[in-house]
Amino acid sequence: MSSVIDVLARMPQARDLSRQNGHRLVEALEEVSGLAANEFVAALGAALRYPVLTMEELYQLVPDFETIGFSEASQRECLAFRDAQGTCVIVFADAFSENLPIWAQGRAPGAARWCLAHHADIAVYLSRYEEGLKALDAALPSGAAIGGGARGEELSLVSITESTSPVVKLVHSTLYDALKAEASDIHLETTAAGLTIKYRLDGVLVQIGSVGETAMASQMISRIKVMSELDISERRVPQDGRFRVGLRGRDIDFRVSIMPSIHGEDAVIRILDKQALTDHLRGLRLDYLGFDAQSIAEMRQAFHAPYGMILVTGPTGSGKTTTLYAAISEVNNGQDKIITIEDPVEYQLSGVLQIPVNEKKGLTFARGLRSILRHDPDKIMVGEIRDPETAQIAVQSALTGHLVFTTVHANNVFDVIGRFLNMEVDPYSFVSALNVVLAQRLVRLNCPQCTAPYEPSAELLAESHLSLEDVAGMQFAQGRGCGACRGTGYKGRKAVSEILTLDDEIRELIVSRAPIRHVKEAARRAGTRYLRESALELVRRGETTLQEINRVTAIV
Repeated sequence: MSSVIDVLARMPQARDLSRQNGHRLVEALEEVSGLAANEFVAALGAALRYPVLTMEELYQLVPDFETIGFSEASQRECLAFRDAQGTCVIVFADAFSENLPIWAQGRAPGAARWCLAHHADIAVYLSRYEEGLKALDAALPSGAAIGGGARGEELSLVSITESTSPVVKLVHSTLYDALKAEASDIHLETTAAGLTIKYRLDGVLVQIGSVGETAMASQMISRIKVMSELDISERRVPQDGRFRVGLRGRDIDFRVSIMPSIHGEDAVIRILDKQALTDHLRGLRLDYLGFDAQSIAEMRQAFHAPYGMILVTGPTGSGKTTTLYAAISEVNNGQDKIITIEDPVEYQLSGVLQIPVNEKKGLTFARGLRSILRHDPDKIMVGEIRDPETAQIAVQSALTGHLVFTTVHANNVFDVIGRFLNMEVDPYSFVSALNVVLAQRLVRLNCPQCTAPYEPSAELLAESHLSLEDVAGMQFAQGRGCGACRGTGYKGRKAVSEILTLDDEIRELIVSRAPIRHVKEAARRAGTRYLRESALELVRRGETTLQEINRVTAIV
């Protein structure tokens, strides 16, 4: 009851916010209410005396697109169903729309029952039926604003909706929807039938929609090329470009890669919202990345060392750079000179000299690192060690009194040893410089809005190499899929780690080039916990699923 009272009490504040930013009143009310999506809809339904449908209840219904067509349902966030008695049921999201009841009642034969649902739940439900261009044309929510074009001009909703070009509408709505979903990449994949649109959400590709016309697919790729100032007549070689849009007063960069395929051309658009990332990283600490307390304690001890090398390893997209930035943020006390060399500089840190690699001008990691050493640094971050020359200089820098943070691509902390030895780095110098190796992965977390307990099948346990004794006491849970997580069941990610701290025994084994098996045994005796074990701890606490950790970590 208190939530209902809170919602009604915040109506004046919501009206003011709605007038200021142009959002619908229902969206403004949800924002000022401070409630989770499901709690807000429940409170609003109770206040206005509407039955409320959850995501699960929506999935049990079959839509009546003859009463309200798919395109109109998407645009107005309003669905029609038939109940067991044949009565028309209208499910809608905007309880404050003055025109919606009249419009919907005019399409519903006879009396209709009205139910309330969250607009995100309706959107995810409709996405299951999304087949072509109309769905994406109508996907742009009311009150949105998006910028487009290579020069970053600001576009309003009016200019988008009034555009006579369906291609422009399609591209802009796709960009806006990706930003709203917090996607990291947009994949436009050309097929024999048209185009498939996917977003990378929390590191995983999710299909959002498709375009069922080959001509429209080609025009969409051409539109992206025009925005990126690329050659639209060249279709046989890869092209790279970038463009900028304005959104709510800030500039957002998009990096574009065009690749020829057997059906035409594919495009991948990387979203680089530097301002949002910088705001997110302001005050960033290791605690915020999700590492457990034991790992944080070990890392902080290494990060506050006066000299040596800290290596962070993992595949692309595993959060290595974010971890290094968190480390630098913690040790940046204003008393040390901190210099980074990166390709590219993704986040901007106050009080840190950040140098972007420019190979066309001859500024490589190795050359930049040599110059950095003449700039009197105390702490150095090298974005990635790619070649023997950079590896040699980084090791020498660590041996001469600098604290060096760097990354290298390897599957685990033990593979890093082989990588450096294969780059002809002297083993004795390497182990003398190296303080700690951190391997990490990002694991998707269960959506807090729709998580429920479940029991894994015997097949899943066998696939995970787990026995009933191994899983005793585990609180298995998984997301069922809702509007908040776009039906995936996952929302957000957390880092899991594997830390190898070098002691005398491990150093001696590496210098003598002992088999990796012996190094692993020594590390285990020293207390090293493997990635798989860290991930299983999240499963034990009900924060993620066995399926997710099987996807991310090696089954041992």
